[in-house]
Amino acid sequence: MDFVAHYLGMPPIAVYEVASFYTMYDIKPVGRYKLTVCTNLPCALQGANIAAEHLKKKLGIGFGETTSDGSFTLREGECMGACGDAPVVLMNNKRMLCAMTPGKLDALLKDLDGSSR
Repeated sequence: MDFVAHYLGMPPIAVYEVASFYTMYDIKPVGRYKLTVCTNLPCALQGANIAAEHLKKKLGIGFGETTSDGSFTLREGECMGACGDAPVVLMNNKRMLCAMTPGKLDALLKDLDGSSR
């Protein structure tokens, strides 16, 4: 990030501010699977907080943390533009998972855990 700041001729803090604001930028290593839960109001009203708490309990980590085996990182995210499909989880910044109930989250974790071995 210091290189980018120098290249763009701006103070390094400006680059760090952008990188730390957006959940798609990682400023420290993340797990093999980064799960970002949208907790904005539309998702929250459709169960995002329940989904987030379920993931925290199942993985044994909080937002911004990674499991000890390095498999999963859990992040809290802003609106992903899929309010009609809430609650939404974004996996590895690429795959949007919609209507994520605790049951669907359990199936996802089971599938991902099996594929990581």
